Amino acid sequence: MATLFAPIFEIPAPIQQLTNLSDLRIGAEIIECSDEFFAEAKRMLQFEPPIFIEDKFDDHGKWMDGWETRRKRHAGYDWSIIKLGVAGQIKALDIDTTFFSGNYPASASVEGCYAPKGDLSTVEWHSILPNSILSPNQHHLFDIQNDQTFSHIRLNIFPDGGIARFRVYGDVRPQRQNNTDRLDLIALENGGRVIAYSDAHFGHPRHLINPGRGLNMGDGWETKRRRAPGFDWCILALGEAGSIERIDIDTAHFKGNYPAEVSIQAIYIEDATDPQLIPQSMFWPFLLKAQPMQMDQIHSFMNEILMHEKISHIRVNMIPDGGISRIRLWNKK
Repeated sequence: MATLFAPIFEIPAPIQQLTNLSDLRIGAEIIECSDEFFAEAKRMLQFEPPIFIEDKFDDHGKWMDGWETRRKRHAGYDWSIIKLGVAGQIKALDIDTTFFSGNYPASASVEGCYAPKGDLSTVEWHSILPNSILSPNQHHLFDIQNDQTFSHIRLNIFPDGGIARFRVYGDVRPQRQNNTDRLDLIALENGGRVIAYSDAHFGHPRHLINPGRGLNMGDGWETKRRRAPGFDWCILALGEAGSIERIDIDTAHFKGNYPAEVSIQAIYIEDATDPQLIPQSMFWPFLLKAQPMQMDQIHSFMNEILMHEKISHIRVNMIPDGGISRIRLWNKK
């Protein structure tokens, strides 16, 4: 069987700073869809780029890596309702028809609603993207100007066809938790975000704040092998400022490429602009001085924490290079 891989698509720099709220790995799921005869809708939420396997067929026909409906023989259109992994404000959409050449939809529109408890019976759907023309075998990027917070998305395709991948890029707007709950202040679901980094050759630092433990070595922050003095770093903004009582650094799946040491610097800043933070971060005080790392395990630190006042940003230093799966910053509210 000949397998074709999607050409490398370079996400524009402004979008790289956003979170894909429709990522299966952070809990996004298909709630309902009008039809998925040829290919189930949840495939379009996968993180990996689509593939095309030339000779692969199943009981319904040609296997496709995406969501594909049957050919419509009556009035109407197809749709899919997606529960986002985390609620947020939507800044961009990517409707990707890669490998859908003779079976792509003519157009698509997107609506959204906010239903934190999941009850969609009485919600009001708001237009996010008006009906827009699609083309075969390509990414369609749309800038979105909308200040509302959405928890669910409805993707409408006209009249039928297939979507390889559907990305909903935005800023997380966390739902407040019970005040007695221990909170990971850097977690994606609590509003943590990546601001800047030195290198992300093998894996982006946004993986550091994903839910759960890493699925494999690709589900973490990994830099190329350093051939010059220095070390790698990334700057993260906490979703909510607070004091830290425990730090977890997880090197899951990193065995021959974990860092020798990791240190964390931190600061509390109000109304900071992201570009200012990069040079300033070199001089932030240490939250955690350099600690030796081991392969494929969670390293927990409590007594080693040096700062007990409120912080809003951290700089993770990976010495000299390598890979980390997750970072957790726990505080007790």
